[in-house]
Amino acid sequence: MDIILKYFSDFTAEQEQQFRQLDELYRDWNEKINLISRKDIDSLYEKHILHSLAIAATCNFHPGARVIDIGTGGGFPGIPLAIFFPEVEFLLVDSIGKKIKVVNAVAEGVGLKNVTAIHSRVEDVKNRKFDFAVSRAVAPLGDLWKWVSSFLVKGKKSDDLDNGLICLKGGNLQDEIKQSGLRAQVWSVYDIFEEPFFEEKSLVYVPV
Repeated sequence: MDIILKYFSDFTAEQEQQFRQLDELYRDWNEKINLISRKDIDSLYEKHILHSLAIAATCNFHPGARVIDIGTGGGFPGIPLAIFFPEVEFLLVDSIGKKIKVVNAVAEGVGLKNVTAIHSRVEDVKNRKFDFAVSRAVAPLGDLWKWVSSFLVKGKKSDDLDNGLICLKGGNLQDEIKQSGLRAQVWSVYDIFEEPFFEEKSLVYVPV
């Protein structure tokens, strides 16, 4: 938890408590359903929670914004972002039912009222509109855009960025971005959080 407080200092007491509760909740669930490698569970706050919050450090969602987390897995980046932005509505989607079971349990365990989690493929989400889509290393950028572009709406529901897709990725992204044909902006997560783990991590943004 100290690594979160190193970079963010303006949490309410409730938010800080919610972040602290994640450790025990994820450890308990990881014993039942192996979501996170045994090695990584000890680095939960750095490799999963802080990594997710790179989006919050870059994009300040407005109250009432609607955000979809594509392929949320165990709830990343959606759960940390939902704690960070309690007045933003989050829909967390994953095609694997047992992962959504964990997401629901964690969201309930920390008392999140702004999270809905569904067992579905993102391309099967119908009749919904969102201001932003977020994702962490789920699929190539071109595929992500194909899945979400139809339900993202134009506007600016953040202080910093127009509505769009924000995803966390690792490694060299030049070929992936070129193949997508999209005009993407890329930021180094290492420029936001100066921890060695983030040296090859990037945040990629595509506006609607």
